[in-house]
Amino acid sequence: MEKSNQFATFLDYALKGSLLLLALSAPISIAATQAAWAIGLLCFIIRTFLVKPTWRKEGFDIAVLVFVGLTLVSSIFSYEPQVSLRKMVGVSLVTIVYLVSENLKDRQTLHKIVATLLISSALVAVFSIANFAVGRNFKVWKLADHSPLKIAGVQENDTIQKANDQSIASPEELDKIISENEVTKLKIYRYELFFVYEVSKASLLNGSNSAEKLGINEWSRGRDVRAAGFYGHYTTFGEALQLIASLTLGLLIVSTTGRLRILLTLALIAYGAALFLTIMRASWLSFIISAGIIILFGASRKTILICAALAIPLILGGLFYLQQKRNVGFVDTKDGSTTWRLTVWREGFNVLTQSPRHLAVGIGMDSIKTHWQDWKMFDNGNLPMGHMHLTALQFGLERGIPTLLAWVIWMFIYLKLLWRRLKDNLDWIERGILLGAMGGTIGFLTSGLVHYNWGDSEVVMIFYLIMGCSLFILRGEKAAIENS
Repeated sequence: MEKSNQFATFLDYALKGSLLLLALSAPISIAATQAAWAIGLLCFIIRTFLVKPTWRKEGFDIAVLVFVGLTLVSSIFSYEPQVSLRKMVGVSLVTIVYLVSENLKDRQTLHKIVATLLISSALVAVFSIANFAVGRNFKVWKLADHSPLKIAGVQENDTIQKANDQSIASPEELDKIISENEVTKLKIYRYELFFVYEVSKASLLNGSNSAEKLGINEWSRGRDVRAAGFYGHYTTFGEALQLIASLTLGLLIVSTTGRLRILLTLALIAYGAALFLTIMRASWLSFIISAGIIILFGASRKTILICAALAIPLILGGLFYLQQKRNVGFVDTKDGSTTWRLTVWREGFNVLTQSPRHLAVGIGMDSIKTHWQDWKMFDNGNLPMGHMHLTALQFGLERGIPTLLAWVIWMFIYLKLLWRRLKDNLDWIERGILLGAMGGTIGFLTSGLVHYNWGDSEVVMIFYLIMGCSLFILRGEKAAIENS
C-alpha cells in the first residue's frame, strides 16, 4: 500500500510538471505542447487505476461528450473514414480541459500555470517586436528607370525576400548571387502576394557598388512580413495573442497590487503590439470586442471612459496601418480574401443542404481535400483549396448539424457558468482569470465567424488550457481553496 501511495505521489508531481510544461510551451512549440499533453494524459490514465476518480455528469461534460461522440460517428460515416479518424487525434485535445481542471490541487499551482503561460507569451511577443524592428530581407523604395530589377518586373516598394531560394538582406548579397549565376530567380513580396522574376547576370549595370549595379536608388530592411511568433503563420499567432491578451486584461482590470499592475500592463502592451503587427483584422476586432466586455463588466465607470478615449486613436492608427501594409480597408468587398470567403460560404452551405446524409453526419473531417471536385467547390478549382473560414459552417459541413448544435450548447453552458461565477465572491486572481476567459472566449467565437480557428491546434490548446483553469475555479473544491 505504501509503494502504491508513493507511486501515486510521483504521478501527482509528474502531472504538475506536465501542466507547467504545457503552459510554458503552448505559445512556442506545438510539438512540445503536444508532448506535455501526452505525458500528462498518460500519467492521468495510470493514476485512475490507483486513485478512484470522481466522474462528473454535469451539462458541460455531457455537451463535450456528445460533441466528441458525434464527431466520431461522423468520422466513421465519412467519405474518407481513414482520413477523418486520424483527425480524431486533434479532437481529443479537448482532454486538456480535464487534464488541467481535474489535476490542479491548489490555487498556488493555478497561479503558477497562468504566470508561466503569460511569461512565455510575453517573451514570444517581445521577440516578434524585435524581429520587426530589425527587419527582414530588404525593401526597394526607389529604382532607376534602367534598373535590371525594374526591367525584370520588380516594382518600387517591393520586398525582395529570396534569390535562388537564398534569403537575402542587402543589395550586396543580391549582387553576389546574381554575379555567380547566369539567371537568378527572385522571390518578391507585394501586398499579400508573392511573385517570381528572373534577372540575368548580363543585365547588371556598371557601378562602384552593388546598389548602383542593381539600379537601386533607395532601400531599407524589409518590415512587411506579418508577425507570426514561432508558429510560422500570422493567423495562428494572432488568434493565440487574442486569448492571451484577453486573459492578461482580465487580470489587470481587477488586480490590487501596484507592482503586479505594472508588469501586467507591460505584458499587455507587448501582446497588443505583437497582435498589431500580425495585421489580422479578425483578431483585432475580436480583441476589441473581448476588451470591451472585460472592461464593461470588470472596471469602474472612470476606467471605462479612459479606455474608450484611448481606443479611438488606436483604432484609427490600426486602420491606417492596415491600408499601408495590406492595401485593403477593414471591411473591403474588393479584397480577394473577402470574395474568396463569400464564394466558399455559398458552396459549403449548398453541399451541406444537398443531402440528408450531409445534414446528419456531414461529409467527414478533411474529406473535402479529396472530394471537392465531386461538388465543384472552390469555384470548380479556380480558387485555392482550403476550409470554410467559418467555424460553425465547417462543423456543420464536416460533422453534421447535430454536432454543430452540441458545440453551440457546449459554448453556451461554458459562458453561462463563467457569468454566474463572476457574480460570486472570488479572490481577485480567480476573478481576473474568469473575466479574461469570458472575454477571450467571446472574442474567439467572434473571430470564428471569418476563420476556422478551431482547426488551429496551437490556438485550441491555449483555449483548452484557459478553459481548464477556469473549470477548476468554477468547480474547485472549497476545501482545497481554503486550505491553500
